[in-house]
Order: sequence, then C-alpha cells, then structure tokens
Amino acid sequence: MANGDFETVVIGGGAAGIAAARRLHKAGVKCLIIEARSRLGGRAWTSAGPSGVGLDLGCGWLHSADRNPWVTIAQEQNRSIDKTPPPWRRGSLRLGFPEGGQQEFLEAQVQFSARVSERATREPDVAASTLLEPGNRWNNLINAVGTYISGTELDQVSALDFDNYDDTGVNWRVVEGYGTTIAACGENLPAVLSCPVSRIEHHDKRLKIETSQGVIVADQAIVTLPTTVLAENDALFAPSLPEKTAAAQGLPLGLADKLFLSLADAEEFETDSRMFGSIERTATAAYHFRPFGRPQIEAYFGGQLASELEAGDERAFFDFALSELTGLLGNAFAGRVKQIQIHRWGADPFSRGSYSYARPGRASCRMKLAAPIDSRLFFAGEACSQHDFSTAHGGWITGVAAADQAISARAQA
Repeated sequence: MANGDFETVVIGGGAAGIAAARRLHKAGVKCLIIEARSRLGGRAWTSAGPSGVGLDLGCGWLHSADRNPWVTIAQEQNRSIDKTPPPWRRGSLRLGFPEGGQQEFLEAQVQFSARVSERATREPDVAASTLLEPGNRWNNLINAVGTYISGTELDQVSALDFDNYDDTGVNWRVVEGYGTTIAACGENLPAVLSCPVSRIEHHDKRLKIETSQGVIVADQAIVTLPTTVLAENDALFAPSLPEKTAAAQGLPLGLADKLFLSLADAEEFETDSRMFGSIERTATAAYHFRPFGRPQIEAYFGGQLASELEAGDERAFFDFALSELTGLLGNAFAGRVKQIQIHRWGADPFSRGSYSYARPGRASCRMKLAAPIDSRLFFAGEACSQHDFSTAHGGWITGVAAADQAISARAQA
C-alpha cells in the first residue's frame, strides 16, 4: 500500500523523477517515488527483442552525449556505449533522391535553421513553418524531419522554442538500452509502482496525496508528470493551479513512434544507414537500417502521420512501412521484413504523447511550468527545460534542480 508519512514525495518515476529522488536520497531526505506504471523509466522503455537484445521503444539516443549526465550513469552501470555517428549525421541511402539531391536537401535544412535562429531574436514569436522558403522543393521533407524532432508539424511549433534547443551534435547510444539504464538508476530508491496519483491537496501545512493505493502525507512534492496529464486534469491540485494548467497547455506532447522490423539478408545495407520513405511529402517515415549492426530496421513515424496510424492498430504502422519500403526496394522486399514491436505513445494513458514542444508564442511556458509553488510543490521533467526539452537528460537536469530547490527550502524552514 502507498501510504505513510514522508518528507518529500516524487510523483512520476521517469528520468526526472529518478534523478530527483536520487538527489534527495543522497541528501538524507526521506522520500518516495510514486509511479503509475508497473515499471520505472516513464517514456524511456527498453523492451527485450529477438535474442534478448534491448529495443528502446522510447528515447534511444544520448543526445549532447559530451555533456549528458546519463553517460556517466551508464558507465557506472558498466553499460556499453556505442559512439557510431547517427544516421542523420552520415547522410541517407541515395534511393529516392535525385542526383545531388541529398546535398541540396542538407543545404535547405541549414538555411531554414539559420532563418529560424535569426527570427527567434525578434518579437513576436511565430510558427517555425513561416520560415520555410516559399516554393522550396524540400519543404515537405524538412517538415517531415520536424515531426521527428518535435513530434508535430512545423506550423504548430514556436520558432523561438525550436531555436532554443541546445544540441552539441554528439549523439551516442547504450547498447543494452537507454531505458534499461534509466530504470536501473532507480532500482535502489524507495518507490511504489502501479500507483496513479488522483489528487494533491496543498491547502494545509502538509500535503495530502491521494493515490490508487492509499493516502500519503508529505512536507513537499516534486511533480514530474507529462504536460498532457497536467493540462487535462484541473482537479489534480486542490486548490487548483490554473497557471500550471495553462503552462502545460502551451507545451503539449508531440508524437513520435518507433517500429522495429527484422530484416533478412541485412548485409546488403550499410550499418546505421538511413532512408526516407518519400522525399516529396511530410507524411513519411524514416528508416534506420541495421542499428548496432543488427539485422533490423528501426522506423520512425512522427506528427500527424503517427497520430493517424495510432488511430488504427499496430499493424497499420507495419502496413505503411511495407508500402514505402517496397515502393523503393521492390515488391520482393516484403518477404524480407517482419514486425517485431512498437509502442503507441499517444495511446499510452500515462503519457499520451512522446515529448514536449511549445506552441507559437508559448516558449515562456517552460519557465512558468518549472517555477515552484509555496516552497512545497516543485516541478520537473523535460518540458521544464528551456534548452534540453524532449530529452532524458533534460529530465535529469530539471529533476536534480527541483530536488535542490526542495532541499534548500527544507533548510530554510
């Protein structure tokens, strides 16, 4: 049963919650993670694939790996770090591209990013899509890549927020799985699983947290729930916190799903190479061939395409991928691939999406969401990060920051 009396409760056992609880635990604070799922890790989840290899159905890349704190955690756990450059840094398979097309596309991407950066310095904020060059033949593909980055199309994304993202360009992977690393980091922390929180009462001196397994009393709480949950549940806090609801509504979760396929006769393709299903439309997937050298394809679906496919079932993703791949590689290719696994993050009741983006004019919502309330309620999660949003290390950094705020508040009480 999730009941008892604690100093600080951490609501949500993803990257941010684990980081916060680890910091509190080291400081000697009596804390508890409350997690709705039956596992730790949140939107980081490594599933066992064929032959027991780890498949990261959630986050998979150690972005900004040269400053990503999860690298140190993985090393402490004796994980294997793969430093092979990612497919988007190595170019794509030339199938589907006209002669010289890849270079033209890369140049168009660079020019688009430069226009976004220039516009981000001026008010008012605008949708990133307004910085696409009218009539440029690569706009649809740039928009498709935008759906992988933000989980939604560029007309929904703040140009300022898009530009605020800080990436060092160093991207590594954990062979055993990013999700495995994050979940293992929380294994020795006090936690209760399968325990959704329904209400956080904060009108008295001490907090009363109602859960599916009982009531918990605490001095403080660090809330690391996804923005979708915060935005859609006005009754979560009593008294209500309309400023937090509004901030969360400005930072919805985009959608990005990954489908893993087995691949027969994989040696035909270069390890860690990539192919776009189409260079002409936004509703297309990107296909990562032979990740880690494995006989697999990792297919990425983002934005409206992912949402439409989720409205079907898991087979809808496979059918779409098969249609694109056979269109490029011939009908016989259908006999070489089989579906392994996918997780539909939009249908996941505890996330309802993949990672946050800011709506046009709402980039400031990240600071508003992260601001503490009355030195008792603290907030963390990738959506609270101004420059590392949509990443597990953004979750870590904000989780540690919230824990430090809570520790400081206790010292001053």
